[in-house]
Amino acid sequence: MIQALINRYKRMRTERFLRQTYQYQYAFVGMGQHSLTNLYPVLHYLGVPLKYICVTSESKARLIERKFPDMKATTSLNEILNDEAIKGIFVSASPTAHFSIASQALHSGKSLFIEKPPCRTLEELDSLIDLQRLHGSPVVMVGLQKRYAPAIQLLKKRLNKEHLINYDLHYLTGVFPEGDALLDLYIHPLDLVCFLFGKPDIITIRQVAKHSYILILQHPHIVGTLELSTAYSWTDAEESLKVCTKSGIWRLSQMEELTFQNTHTTILRIPVEKLHTHYETTKILYRRNNFNPIYTNNQIYTQGYYNQIKTFLHAVETPKHNIPNHIDTTRETYRLINDIQNYKEKTTITTLR
Repeated sequence: MIQALINRYKRMRTERFLRQTYQYQYAFVGMGQHSLTNLYPVLHYLGVPLKYICVTSESKARLIERKFPDMKATTSLNEILNDEAIKGIFVSASPTAHFSIASQALHSGKSLFIEKPPCRTLEELDSLIDLQRLHGSPVVMVGLQKRYAPAIQLLKKRLNKEHLINYDLHYLTGVFPEGDALLDLYIHPLDLVCFLFGKPDIITIRQVAKHSYILILQHPHIVGTLELSTAYSWTDAEESLKVCTKSGIWRLSQMEELTFQNTHTTILRIPVEKLHTHYETTKILYRRNNFNPIYTNNQIYTQGYYNQIKTFLHAVETPKHNIPNHIDTTRETYRLINDIQNYKEKTTITTLR
C-alpha cells in the first residue's frame, strides 16, 4: 500500500513536470561563460523552444550549429527581431553592448530578458523604460536573480512583519580587472537592499581601496552598513547579510542558509542572560542540502536563476501576468548607483592604503 502511494506520487510529479510546455519560440543573444553556466542549463531543463542563438562571430556560429543542431546560429540580430514567431529574447552579451541590444529589442515590441547591467547610466535606464512603454513590449525583466533566491523570498516575507532596526551587508570578492565593479558586481547587493528595504539615501561613503567602499544608507524604516570590496579572494568570496529587528537577528549566508536568533529577554531592563547561564537557540529557516542532488539543491536554483527565468517565461506565455522584477523596478538601484558616482565626484573620499 505504502509503495503504491510512493509510486503514484513519483508518477504525478513527473507528469506535472512534463505537462509544463511552452507555446512560443524564443531566441538567445550571447554565448559567454555566464550564459553557458547559469542560463542555458535552466532553459534546457525547462524545455524552452530556442529557435536562434545570436553571436558576433561567424566561426562561433558554425560551432554552435554543430553543438546544437536543432537551433539556428546567426550573427544578425535583425533576423531575430524581424521573425514574428519569436515572442521573447534572452540577452546575455557583453555589458557594454546591452543598452544597444535592449533598445533594438524594445523597438521590435518583443518581450525581453536582459542580464545585468542592462545599461550603464540612469539616463539610459529611463530611455529603456520609455521605449518599453512606447512600443508596448509585454515583458521586460532584468537579470537581478537574487530577488528570486528562495532564501531572499523567505527573508523578505518575514521582514515585512518585523520592526526593523539596522542591517550589515558584506559583498567581498577578489580582483575584478575585466569590468566596472560598481555596475557589474556591486549592482547585486545594491539592488538587494533596495528590494528588501526600499528607497535608500546615502548618509556617507568611504573608499578604502581602489574598488572597495564602505557605505551607510538610510531606508524608510532601517539604517544599513555595506562593505563592497574586490580586495579579498574569489576562492573564499563572501556574501552575507545580518538584519537586526526588535524580535531578533536574521542572518543570511551566500544565499544558501538563513537563520533566526531570538532577542534575549530582560527584567527591569536587565538582560536575563547576565543573571544566569543562557543557551543560544538558532532556528535554521533555509539551508541548501548538499547531499541530495535534485534541482532545488543546485546553486542555479538557490541563487535565483531558475525561479527568475521561469517567472519570465510564465509572464510571456500568460498575458497580463504581473512580475515583481519589471525593468522600472530597478530604477531605485540605478538611482543609488548614480548617487554613489556623483558622491565620489563631489566629495573628497579618504582612501586608506
